[in-house]
Amino acid sequence: MKTMAIVIRDDAYDKILTPLAFAYLTASEGTQVDLLFVNWAVKALTAEGAAKLRMDGLHAAEEPMVRAGVAKAGLPTEIYDVIKALKATGCVNFYACSLAGAIFGVNESNLIPEATGIVGAAWFLNEKAVKADHCQYF
Repeated sequence: MKTMAIVIRDDAYDKILTPLAFAYLTASEGTQVDLLFVNWAVKALTAEGAAKLRMDGLHAAEEPMVRAGVAKAGLPTEIYDVIKALKATGCVNFYACSLAGAIFGVNESNLIPEATGIVGAAWFLNEKAVKADHCQYF
């Protein structure tokens, strides 16, 4: 696989960790990965939003156990540190959805430097998702 596109909509720690793990595993093999953060997930592309990510609902009480397991697996436990590690592969682009950014207050002034930019969802679908060898939605 040479290219993969991933759309992420949820912002809970456990729900965002999974697509980032898929991105990391494939990027470490040289696959170009393009991620679009939509809906609540767009906030993860800000330093403040990434720092606030917590486990969702039913498994919230198990967050310490999950973070310990993530650390034991050799991964950073903070989402922003995972994003930095992904960017360091040289194979990952992070895009914020422009509509989601407008709704949830994400703009060029608070976007993390690892983000490639803010784009329209249609642009991402036409330029990245349709052309990718594989596309995932979380």
